Amino acid sequence: MNDDSANNNREGSTNSDIPEKYGTNGDISKDYDTILKESAVLTTVSGFLFAFLLNISINRPSDFSFEDGIILMIALFTITFATSLLSMPVFYHHLQYPYRNIDKFKLRSHRFIVFGTAPLFITLYLGLLLGLKFGLHLAFDSPVIEYWAYMFSVIPFVSVYIFYRLRK
Repeated sequence: MNDDSANNNREGSTNSDIPEKYGTNGDISKDYDTILKESAVLTTVSGFLFAFLLNISINRPSDFSFEDGIILMIALFTITFATSLLSMPVFYHHLQYPYRNIDKFKLRSHRFIVFGTAPLFITLYLGLLLGLKFGLHLAFDSPVIEYWAYMFSVIPFVSVYIFYRLRK
């Protein structure tokens, strides 16, 4: 009777502690593993984008205008912020590893990722803008045609927003 009551007591305390601490399935590794994988993918994408923009800033084309330099500088700053914010869940994971509160980790990591996507989207827009300006400038010789690049660069982001709003 002693052994059965000890086993029941042990099993009862284990089952009652798991849902309170770690959610319904009791597997803490799934919760933070997903967050860290998402952060790793976004950090990799922003790191590649940073490398390409840095390469353009070091090896500037000969017909690079002052306006293009300003756009490139803003793009480099925004991608630096994006990369820093998107990699923060990994740093936060290593600083806080024996977790006392997994929900706090998930909330803070979510905030880092959400705040990091805004500068990432700004950089994507500016990179597309630079590419379209150079592409349209090579195809057409008119200086007015470059301003179409500003409008064409908005189309993917407006389309994604419209599809996002229509998803229901």
